[in-house]
Amino acid sequence: MSGINEDSVRGGNIIKDIGTDDDWQPTEIESLCMNCYKNGTTRLLLTRIPFFKEIIVSSFNCDHCHWSNTEIQSAGEIQDQGVCYTMKIKTKQDLNREVVKADSATSRIPELDFEIPPFTQKGSLSTIEGLLDRAVAGLEQDQPARRKTDPDVAARIDEFIQKLQKLKDVEEEFTLVIEDPSGNSFVENPLAPLKDEALTVTKFKRTIEQDKQLDDINAMRNEVLVFDTNCPECNRSAKTNMKLVNIPHFKEVIIMATNCDNCGHRTNEVKSGGATEEQGTKITLHVTDVSDMTRDVLKSETCAVLIPELEFELGMAALGGKFTTLEGLLKDIKDLIVDKNPFISGDSGVTETIQKLKEFGGKIEKVIAGEVDVHIILDDIAGNSYLQNVYAPEPDPEMTIEKYTRTFEQNEDLGLNDMKTEGYEQDN
Repeated sequence: MSGINEDSVRGGNIIKDIGTDDDWQPTEIESLCMNCYKNGTTRLLLTRIPFFKEIIVSSFNCDHCHWSNTEIQSAGEIQDQGVCYTMKIKTKQDLNREVVKADSATSRIPELDFEIPPFTQKGSLSTIEGLLDRAVAGLEQDQPARRKTDPDVAARIDEFIQKLQKLKDVEEEFTLVIEDPSGNSFVENPLAPLKDEALTVTKFKRTIEQDKQLDDINAMRNEVLVFDTNCPECNRSAKTNMKLVNIPHFKEVIIMATNCDNCGHRTNEVKSGGATEEQGTKITLHVTDVSDMTRDVLKSETCAVLIPELEFELGMAALGGKFTTLEGLLKDIKDLIVDKNPFISGDSGVTETIQKLKEFGGKIEKVIAGEVDVHIILDDIAGNSYLQNVYAPEPDPEMTIEKYTRTFEQNEDLGLNDMKTEGYEQDN
């Protein structure tokens, strides 16, 4: 995580064996809540599990909106071989065994013909009972909507949830299989270093498909993809570079940049790596110093830009998606409105209009130079824009982030009103 400093971190030694020190406290970091955009607390625990390896446990909790999230990551590399744990659960005591489930692992309960595919859940440090609870929570998540759109399917899922819940009574023996091609999952053996007759651990060589899946995930986060396209200016063949980038305290975005060797045209475009958020987001920055011009800005294609002091508003369709600095965004606005405006030159230019546009360009230059204090507002109805908090993980005194419920018209602009995600197969 970025933004960690000596004042914001409290803790002891970096890695200790889990459960060996009652006084050992996790490292605590103040960090931004992605649900309400207020500050919450992330707790990091770098721990060594006996007879296994080091892992990083992270847990986030927001006291404002009570949103929470827990996940684990391996502190090591992908192992040479995959691993498969087969556990026979015979008593309720077996449900208390600790389990490290990497996000690349597949979980199965053969008796119920139930499987959780890899990469559908984030990694977790839990117990066998916790895994069952997490599976139930995942199935229950969309049940309220499903009961309205497809009651028959909802009833069958409710019936299956009851079967999962009943497993916790351990009235009959059942089997839990965790198969992880990365080799970074683990099921506790309480008898270690002695053999556990109820637990079978086997190593296996990854298939070509499994190797490719693990490699693709790592490569996608580091590789710049290049493909042929046409230059939007001269229509000659050009190269477009594309990369998946993780923005700290925000989310993953896709950056695309086109460079034309023929006419020299350069452009960049940004697409959100995630879905449309449930609410829109309005980010307001009070620009008080020229140093604010260096802040990173992600303006999505659904974001409008406003500067109240200049009585200026740029619609969300203009400029498209961009990942730049605040100075770069203001220069792009000046280019669009003034320098590259076809109506500012030639016979079509009206003297009064030309003068107003030039005055506006001069005001933008003064804002860039730090000579004028203004408020810059990014209003994104899809919630996919971002403005860097240079004080992160501390709150930014000059910036406010407001989430709001979209109007019917705004949902119409995003095409959400007619979007059907439940029971769509019935229309075919």
